[in-house]
Amino acid sequence: MRTIAVAMQKGGSGKTTTAVNLAAALAERGRRVLVVDVDPQANATSWFGVRDVGKGIFDCLCENGSISDALVRTATAGVDLVPASAWLVGAEKALAHEVGAETILRRRLKPAADGYDLALVDTPPTLGVLTVGALAAADQVLVPVEAHVLALNGLAQLLRTVEAVRDRLNESLGLLGMVACRVDARTRHGIEVVEELRKRFPEQTFRTVIRENIRLAEAPSFGQPVTAYDGKSAGAEDYRALAAEVLSRWGVGGQ
Repeated sequence: MRTIAVAMQKGGSGKTTTAVNLAAALAERGRRVLVVDVDPQANATSWFGVRDVGKGIFDCLCENGSISDALVRTATAGVDLVPASAWLVGAEKALAHEVGAETILRRRLKPAADGYDLALVDTPPTLGVLTVGALAAADQVLVPVEAHVLALNGLAQLLRTVEAVRDRLNESLGLLGMVACRVDARTRHGIEVVEELRKRFPEQTFRTVIRENIRLAEAPSFGQPVTAYDGKSAGAEDYRALAAEVLSRWGVGGQ
């Protein structure tokens, strides 16, 4: 099982949108995907329409629970979820004095590895033990970058964090790539940010861009990934293209 942390130290960048919809698009291609929600806002959990989850991932991180006990089957074929809950708000404090807190998620995910092709971990937009723990558990990092000039500053901060985690906790951590999100092709600014991203990181930036799309904004209200909510929309098309490109980077094909 590959573990991918979807991370960016800036809110509104498209982390949850990418985690949920990339998971669904990869599942369409025959992959078994586990989405792990470690964001106290629990947006990925809500997006899948999951309610009444108990303590969810908090139990795994702070109370010695197992991933299998927290696991929820979603309505999206091929996608399971380890949900977040309101309890997760207290995780930082609960783990503050825990020895090896940053490696707990990595240890908890190991028993689940045989059942899935990959795990996508949706992280908070802040640097703390939850984000660091996700990076310590990951094989690679996928970075959604909002098409706004301020997002490039957040990207620089994240890359420094990734380097620190690689040095201290997870020497095999790699960068899967950056994907430009919320791109409004009608504005020159959005296009310029994408061009600058590709200029700075020509090898790491995905060719696929995620366009600003009303269907992506509506889909969470219906508890469905955009591929199910409106499979012919630009949002569905973009995430299917991203899934194909991710698999290509791994050197594997898909249906």
